[in-house]
Amino acid sequence: MIEDLRTLVEVESPSRDLDALAASAEAVAAVIESRLGGQAVLVESEAGPHVHWSAGGDPKVLILGHHDTVFPLGTLARRPFQVEGGHATGPGVFDMLGGLVQAVHGLATLDDRSGVEILVTCDEEVGSRASRALIEERALACGAVLVFEGAADGGGLKTGRKGCGTFELSIRGRASHAGLEPAAGVNALVEAAHQVLDIAALSRPDLGTTVTPTVASAGTLDNVVPAEATVIVDVRVESADEKDRVEAAFAALAPHLDEAEIAVQGAVGRPPMPESASAELFEVAKRLVPGLEGKAVGGGSDGNFTAALGVPTLDGLGAVGGGAHADHEYLVIGAMAERAHLAAGLVRAIQRA
Repeated sequence: MIEDLRTLVEVESPSRDLDALAASAEAVAAVIESRLGGQAVLVESEAGPHVHWSAGGDPKVLILGHHDTVFPLGTLARRPFQVEGGHATGPGVFDMLGGLVQAVHGLATLDDRSGVEILVTCDEEVGSRASRALIEERALACGAVLVFEGAADGGGLKTGRKGCGTFELSIRGRASHAGLEPAAGVNALVEAAHQVLDIAALSRPDLGTTVTPTVASAGTLDNVVPAEATVIVDVRVESADEKDRVEAAFAALAPHLDEAEIAVQGAVGRPPMPESASAELFEVAKRLVPGLEGKAVGGGSDGNFTAALGVPTLDGLGAVGGGAHADHEYLVIGAMAERAHLAAGLVRAIQRA
């Protein structure tokens, strides 16, 4: 497993870099074919190639993951793949190349792989716009989904996820000289300040809803009333009702300043993954690994899409470790074999159901 993990990490795969993703998809396909046989098919998309493998037979379970990472080209030179002190480090080891390796090696222990499919997409980190339809198609065909994103803290599985999305607010005002004619302008930055307060007030922590302005920009020079501003907002919700409420509230935003104009883009693109979607599969996992914990988490994954379809979905089956999207990302080597055997046990149970 460490050998295959090194292979994947050393082929850098930043989202949106089509050449890098093409090389990464080839590497993923080669690992799958070398361990499981058969043919891994590259499914081309505008975002790059996805990798799909099927053992044949009636579809019963979809192994779901992604091979794109958040790290730009050149990260590997600064932070190469290393194994030291029981940890593997390097860009993407935890999110989520380690999970892919564990899934493949777990399947390799099974004499019967009939009904198993693997789908490894290339755009999860940037919203899965080019892969969502394929993910949903194969999830519905298979009827059960195992997602090999990194584990929750302490190695727990992810039994629920918030829905998540991004909104962008564009504000148009009117420029003027900040000293000579400040009143002749319409200050887009002041309008943005009003909107940020309105938007932040949409949070309902008691319902698990967070609405967080994260990036703002405005203005051109220090003596010009700014004519334009933008605000980007991160949204997380636990229920479909809250998704609807927040989206309606963004659609209803109105200017505070006379002659200011605002436009809103965005949505809660990943629907919530309720814990009910994972309940049955999680009970199977606990029988296989007594004491295994489940946690609902704030981050989203492609499992949100499959759970929203009503397909039983269990997430967080990948690497035990931490530091996703950060320079201190790591994978616990000692947990790799157990997680591979857990993957095999879950697949066997689904095949027999």
